[in-house]
Amino acid sequence: MSIKPLFTAHATATGGRNGHTEASDGSVKADLSVPKEMGGPGKPGTTTPEHLFAAGYAACFGGALDFVGKQHKKNAAGATVVCDVTIGPRDAGGFGLMVKMHVSDETLSTEELDELVKEAHEKICPYSHATRGNVQVDFEVKGKAA
Repeated sequence: MSIKPLFTAHATATGGRNGHTEASDGSVKADLSVPKEMGGPGKPGTTTPEHLFAAGYAACFGGALDFVGKQHKKNAAGATVVCDVTIGPRDAGGFGLMVKMHVSDETLSTEELDELVKEAHEKICPYSHATRGNVQVDFEVKGKAA
């Protein structure tokens, strides 16, 4: 598979999970620490790679959903996407991730929103393409009440 490059983000991390990460343009800067749940110090004011991944995936998926909505003449620009990223040991060794996306939009029916979410996940979102076959991704979709 190849892509036609449109943009490349550059970031550097030093010190691993107890270090610092920063985008080359300074747009993202974060101190990292291992959370207490994983046996680390869980230092206040720090984040984890999982938080950064969740924020990026939620934003990217929201953009993909908006794109698909426009293609179908539906407005999904106001949808809220909450991305939960869970890390834990894998049965095969090492560590793995699981993702749960909570997508809500009170302007569309649950059925309409669900169709847009499926298309955004299957056809558009690059994070969804990157995780497919590697990371379990589940969805909870909530539209306007019937």
